[in-house]
Amino acid sequence: MRSTPMGPAQKNEPPLRDAEFLALLVHRGLVPRERAKGLVRALESGGALDALLTQELGWSGPEVQKLRRTRAGEIPEIPGYEVLDKAGTGGTADVFKVREAATGRVLALKVLKPEAVRHEPTRKSFIAEARMLARLEHRGLVRCFGVARSGNLFFSRLEFIDGATVLERLDAEQRFGEDEALKVILATAEALRYLGEQGVVHRDVKPGNIMLAKDGRVLLIDLGFAAEEATRGAEDTTVGTVAYLSPEQARGGAEADIRSDIYSLGISLFHILVGRLPFQGSDDRETLRKQVMESLSSPELKGRGISSHTHYFIEKMVAKDAAARYQSWAELIDDIRAQLAGRADLDFERDPHGRRGRRP
Repeated sequence: MRSTPMGPAQKNEPPLRDAEFLALLVHRGLVPRERAKGLVRALESGGALDALLTQELGWSGPEVQKLRRTRAGEIPEIPGYEVLDKAGTGGTADVFKVREAATGRVLALKVLKPEAVRHEPTRKSFIAEARMLARLEHRGLVRCFGVARSGNLFFSRLEFIDGATVLERLDAEQRFGEDEALKVILATAEALRYLGEQGVVHRDVKPGNIMLAKDGRVLLIDLGFAAEEATRGAEDTTVGTVAYLSPEQARGGAEADIRSDIYSLGISLFHILVGRLPFQGSDDRETLRKQVMESLSSPELKGRGISSHTHYFIEKMVAKDAAARYQSWAELIDDIRAQLAGRADLDFERDPHGRRGRRP
């Protein structure tokens, strides 16, 4: 998680001017835009925003001061935690690096955004994700210490990981060699195998959800779309990130199983090695159509000198027919391990089925 230094109340920064504060309140969804127009007119006539918020919206003085202190709720105030940095942000939640007062340990708090709190399905999904993660324990998963509520804030308590996602590295144009890419995919597959053993399908495998920690660990993050196979039904709809969806996911979430995660991991491997996605369209609909209909074309893999073994892994992982893919994580993991062991051997290399032959 990349961190942006942040004091708990931004005490080294000058206080927000009224116009800036009102803009933040609107941006954070705390003041409707229509109401804000009237407040702007009152400010232009010489009114003071704090008094206007009390008179027009019925907010108390302490509520207004807290919102100023926390930049309209951008910086959470949660008893027992000191906010150190903002570590990341997503569509529904922000992540903060904090120090727990009772123990002194550094944690990550994943805090649901106000607009997400007000959306009941999102709020329930957030709580379900935290509860699911709290019962899982694997080196390749971020540890979760539970979900809690403080006032209107909903947050989960997570292990803080110092590092960056694979996508962040790709966006910074940092290249991955074949061995490094395979090691990342192998570690991710091992975490996904553990999830599969727990009856969980991740459903959103992608480079943005694979974190490279500075301590050398590779971690699979964000179980927001994950589902337990026993709880999924025909009413499940398409979920995940369009560019990495398997054909069966594109047709509907109920058909997704571990082979769907294998497909998404194969697309991720292609992206890591080539630096682009194999199926791209002008919009989500066209991308989904290509995921379902088009075959993989990989001239860049040949141009980059990628081994035939890794070609084989990608092609088998992203087969359109789920029955033609790897059928278990164990099968994929064994093949990648054999390939890495073969590449480490100066005299021999293995093909994907374990046969050995002297290198040319």
